[in-house]
Amino acid sequence: MSIPAAVSPRIAGRHPRPPWVGFSWKAGAAPTAIALLAGIAFWEIVGRVAGFLFFPPFSDVVARLFEMIGNGEILPPLAGSLRNLAIGFGIAVVVGITVGLLMGAYKRVETALDIYVYALLTAPSLVFAPIMFSIFGLGPEPIIGVIIIYTVFIIIINTSSAVQTVPRPLIEMGRSYCASDWQIFRRIILPSALPMIMAGLRLAGARAVEGMVNGELFIAAVGLGAVISRAGARFDATTVLAVLLLTLCIAFAVVRVIMFIDRRTTSWLPETQRGTR
Repeated sequence: MSIPAAVSPRIAGRHPRPPWVGFSWKAGAAPTAIALLAGIAFWEIVGRVAGFLFFPPFSDVVARLFEMIGNGEILPPLAGSLRNLAIGFGIAVVVGITVGLLMGAYKRVETALDIYVYALLTAPSLVFAPIMFSIFGLGPEPIIGVIIIYTVFIIIINTSSAVQTVPRPLIEMGRSYCASDWQIFRRIILPSALPMIMAGLRLAGARAVEGMVNGELFIAAVGLGAVISRAGARFDATTVLAVLLLTLCIAFAVVRVIMFIDRRTTSWLPETQRGTR
């Protein structure tokens, strides 16, 4: 006598479908949208009701941002800031991943550099701004240097930890098949460490935007930092918050691009390990 599938789905060859199967990151967009709309409504209400001089309503800030985009006031500073961000973050990614891989793979390299990496990570990054200015002078170079300082040590630590957490049995299995060091690195270590490396890049991407604005504010009055500085000098809170809103959008876009690359490069992982990014 056959057993009905409704009574015993596993025996009948059908596995019960857990409620979370088929859930994707898009399914989590509703709570995010609700939370975002609630924050915007709170900002608008407080700005309208309280009437704080330095806290204009959200609608006024957005209107000011579109006005600056429409008249071209924000576009040249934005282009300069994005150029510095791309160069600085690109250099930080190359240097950070290279040094992190070396520290993770070779104990002597880790022992030699570990104290410097953690010391510079815990130090306030903005204190290096005067040093960058004294070395490079006015121009984009010190701002790029600040962006690198803000991001490179996070990438180094995450990359080093990612390499060190690769399961040893996988490496020993590769050696048992007479794989060379390069083959073990390319086929085992790098794919296994990639998800954690990408997590470090996501953290560093947001920090890079912060370093860009801080560098422009404290080193040279250029880019978006110059717009914030001039608006703050004349107590124009609407313009300051408009540029801040634009900066947040840039940081969000950078993180989303990294997440897109992450999903592409780690698509081979099981869904339970990739999560719903």
